[in-house]
Amino acid sequence: MKRRFSAILLFVLFATAAYLFVWPSANVPYFGAVILHLLAGITLLVFLLFALRGILRGASITSRIGWVLIAVAGVLGAVLIKTGARRDECTLLYAHIGACVAGGALLASAWAGNRGFLTQGRAAGFLRNAMFLLAAALAVSGAWWMRTVPWERAHRIENPAIAPATMDSEGDGPGGPFFPSSAQTAHGGSIPANYFTESDSCQRCHADIYKEWQGSAHHFSSFNNAWYRKSIEYMQDTVGVKPSKWCAGCHDPALLYSGMFNRPIREVEDTPAGQAGLGCMMCHSIAKVKSTMGQADFQLEYPALHRMAASSNPLVRRLHDFLTELNPEPHRRVFLKPFMRTQTAEFCSTCHKVHLDVPVNHYRWVRGFNEYDNWQASGVSFQGARSFYYPAKGQACADCHMPLTHSADAGNIAGNVHSHRFPAANTALPYVNDDQQQLSDTEKFLTDHEVSVDIFAISPETASQNGANAAAARAQSGGTAVGGGNFVAPNLETTFAQGEEAETSVPTNASPESATPIALLTAPLNRTPASVRPGGTYRVDVVVRTRKLGHFFPGGTVDAYDCWLELKAVDDKGETVFWSGRTRDGGEGPVDPGAHFYRSLQIDAHGNPINKRNAWSTRAAVYVRLIPPGAADTVHYRLQIPQSASGRIHLSARVNYRKFAWWNTQFSFAGTRDPKDADMSRSPNFDDAHYVFTGDPTKVPGGGKGIPALPIVAMAENAVDLNVLPPNAAEPKPKVELNRDDWTRWNDFGIGLFLQGDLSGAAGAFEKITEIDPKNPDGWVNMGRARVQEGNLTAAREVLDRALGLSPKLARTHFFYARMLRQEGHYDEAAEHLRVVLSQYPRDRVVHDDLGRIYFLQRRYSDAVKEFNATLAIDPEDLEANYNLMLCNTGLGRSDQANEYQKRYLRFKADESAQTLTGPYLRTHPDDNTERQPIHEHVSAEAPKQKSKVGKYSGVFGQAKDSD
Repeated sequence: MKRRFSAILLFVLFATAAYLFVWPSANVPYFGAVILHLLAGITLLVFLLFALRGILRGASITSRIGWVLIAVAGVLGAVLIKTGARRDECTLLYAHIGACVAGGALLASAWAGNRGFLTQGRAAGFLRNAMFLLAAALAVSGAWWMRTVPWERAHRIENPAIAPATMDSEGDGPGGPFFPSSAQTAHGGSIPANYFTESDSCQRCHADIYKEWQGSAHHFSSFNNAWYRKSIEYMQDTVGVKPSKWCAGCHDPALLYSGMFNRPIREVEDTPAGQAGLGCMMCHSIAKVKSTMGQADFQLEYPALHRMAASSNPLVRRLHDFLTELNPEPHRRVFLKPFMRTQTAEFCSTCHKVHLDVPVNHYRWVRGFNEYDNWQASGVSFQGARSFYYPAKGQACADCHMPLTHSADAGNIAGNVHSHRFPAANTALPYVNDDQQQLSDTEKFLTDHEVSVDIFAISPETASQNGANAAAARAQSGGTAVGGGNFVAPNLETTFAQGEEAETSVPTNASPESATPIALLTAPLNRTPASVRPGGTYRVDVVVRTRKLGHFFPGGTVDAYDCWLELKAVDDKGETVFWSGRTRDGGEGPVDPGAHFYRSLQIDAHGNPINKRNAWSTRAAVYVRLIPPGAADTVHYRLQIPQSASGRIHLSARVNYRKFAWWNTQFSFAGTRDPKDADMSRSPNFDDAHYVFTGDPTKVPGGGKGIPALPIVAMAENAVDLNVLPPNAAEPKPKVELNRDDWTRWNDFGIGLFLQGDLSGAAGAFEKITEIDPKNPDGWVNMGRARVQEGNLTAAREVLDRALGLSPKLARTHFFYARMLRQEGHYDEAAEHLRVVLSQYPRDRVVHDDLGRIYFLQRRYSDAVKEFNATLAIDPEDLEANYNLMLCNTGLGRSDQANEYQKRYLRFKADESAQTLTGPYLRTHPDDNTERQPIHEHVSAEAPKQKSKVGKYSGVFGQAKDSD
């Protein structure tokens, strides 16, 4: 009777253990099995307490060891009932499992021996035991494979073979409840609003994480955010309720997925659902990310047992918590999918990459902000082969924006959890919320060497610069300048720059007159002393470099905030002699419109700036200035030294950041249409109305003290002193001091020149690196990069050969060598070099595109298709890949497939005619026309307007435009 009873208990325990281990699930049958396993284990432990001595009496040694191990496992199980089986108890859990498996194997071996299996001698017994232990080990290995591998494979983020042809094919389509957001629910229905408003139920186990989230921008993503609130109110007033669901997929889960967003937002924005923001359940309930095309392209899961966790009944909550602590794996599988740990960038892409199309903007496909693609193409991801710089190891989103913080929360690893403050760049929300900790963490993040600024060089004004700048000034509508400035402005294909994703984003400046005169430089400053003459005019070159960023600088919605470079010159008397980038009203007002901005300046169909977060009205980009990760921007200033100057001139530069833009903050808190202009029209395509800031800010979140004067963060600073020579002194001679420690300063200077199309100046700067250290391949590679871009293939071959000699496997050298060979028509050799690159960087889509293009030119259409399909696996919206797949399939006679790729190409291709809208705007906005030019100079807004040889660069600090 005892043996039968113990055998039944063992069978129940092993059967439930196998089920619990292999198929962890958050459902009633599973937790029923947990309870059954628990009760059977307790029963067996009590039974063994009284019967073990009798069982061991007369049993074989194998059986005795097996029963002792089962008893030990039972004791360990009892301890686990008390402690739970969280990560800290993993060792205890695995010991429990190991003792059970080994004990069960030995009992099975003893049972087989009693029936005559391998009983001839001690060796046979050892062999039998070894066989059963090995079989048990193999069974456990198989169970582990079944537990992990299918689960991991089923929860990977992979792109579809081809992108949707229209937005109507995204998400649930026009008839879906959440469209035009791409979001879906796994069960195809709605989710109650309170599911997203009960984040406080999570704090019972995750108190530190909950506290961090409380101050985060995620918490204030919805109508508890004055800027977002105003933008959606304005959007619904202009284009209606349904298009605004485009935003709600990522910003307003409690409203959208419950169906509350079907009503005009003013009716529900102050409800608990409207104030919930992005709670725990939003991100952690994403069960599937369907692509890296963003636009909330995910499926949300509605867990069957979530009501237990949020129940008002304390007994039900305690039962939920007990079962979760006893077996956390089902909870983990519901709320922490594998891609959240192993593909964090792809996971984040689902909301941090967006596009607009006809259902939203009544126009066509337009790229919105996009953090993912420029990260993926960069050196920071370790996936891009062509970056100027690489960190010590690859980094993804969570490495910067979810740093480890000390915590004893459930789920901590070695006493740390990933911060859920999500430190980034939003200083506005913690400022108006009076959250000093969040504000301090955000400011600390912004100033932690994310960017640097370097007042690098000074040179006297030259006549050739005057002529080139005057020519550029006449290029009022962009494009090709007349006269001496033969630059070609880049084609603005989207509202965001391409950065290092393609070399075609680099403009071509074919004019030697406008090239930076390396021979006339005094550089690098603060290494080399510099002097100026009273009354002289000089060009000061300032370099801004991205250092720790993994995406463009700035990131996010770059039309929505103020980010600019400020340069100020003060003499020994404390008088300001130059100031570009000054902020009005003691730092609380608009920014000098002639400052050097980092942003995307867009206009609507009537040429009005996009300044109300009205992205759906965007029809053209006036200019886009963003710095790619691991790159730099070189900014030029025209410094006029006063005749009365003496002693020293103190130059200081700052990279300033203010979220949000001054005009948008006024609009968000107090903006109303000017009643005097009530007849001005407004449509989805344009808004000609004039706005005044006379509304009541106390009616919006954070407006209790009036319109906030948002803080300006100095992300980076640098200073240099210039010696002022006597009035009759001769012009100082240029002086360059080469020091090994300064090679990156020369490199940054050259990168900035290269990205603005000053290829000759860039090559001269890179050449200095080769003089500093001839064994450093970067100088030679970057010289070759510039020479290839300008078409000087002979010079490119010479320096790239030097680079290959120094570092034969350096991928970026092979890439530019292939570019050179392709231009020479040596397709086979070029392809070989590209294959070397792909062996190291198999996910660089530009390399795949280049190799595919070579195959196409060789009429190897099938091979080309493979390469372009590899590109689409990384980015289904890649314009070049879709275009070339159209051509390749035409060459293969596959007209139907060619037509499909043609649809995608035409969808993603820029509206080239849209740039005609910028002409009238630029003629009435000279400062923005200056910023649009790839190479331009800034003058002081502080001094009175002075007569200048170049009218383009003259100006005073005038009235703030809407674009500021």
